[in-house]
Amino acid sequence: MACPDGEHLVEALGAEHDRSTFSSGIPVLDEYLQHRANQDKRRNVTVPFVLISRDNPQVLGYYTLSACAVRLAELPSDLARRLPRYPVVPTTLLGRLAVDQRCRGQGLGEFLLMDALFRSSVHAQEVASYAVVVSAKNEAARSFYQKYGFQALIDDENRLFLPMSTISGLFV
Repeated sequence: MACPDGEHLVEALGAEHDRSTFSSGIPVLDEYLQHRANQDKRRNVTVPFVLISRDNPQVLGYYTLSACAVRLAELPSDLARRLPRYPVVPTTLLGRLAVDQRCRGQGLGEFLLMDALFRSSVHAQEVASYAVVVSAKNEAARSFYQKYGFQALIDDENRLFLPMSTISGLFV
């Protein structure tokens, strides 16, 4: 998907993408992209998507998507009571999202999030998913997601979700 600025695009991680200099300032996110993302992709554990410039394969940001589930009891009661009484509800995990420090303040984190939500919404039309779930690494990340309507799951203020019905409304 192309970024509105016309200069950037998001695509599935491939061998042509240069991950070697990526630095988000959060070592665990950097290490994952540089050393484990390809393995997880090959093992069908997650799909990493990278943000690059149209003319340069250097990774400027990334996120991962995979299937997951949340216990019905983890959802706020007003939402849970509208769902079937299955023990778990299918969701999509936005496992990691990071932007290189050199690109901060350019709106690329928001673009990556919107790209992830759009892809999740499209896929939920073919493989059921009630919501997108994230695990915020810190207060700044939690605030970032809450700005877009994510709300906390019961008993863990850092595990947040956004219902697919809300996400679908973003792209009408």
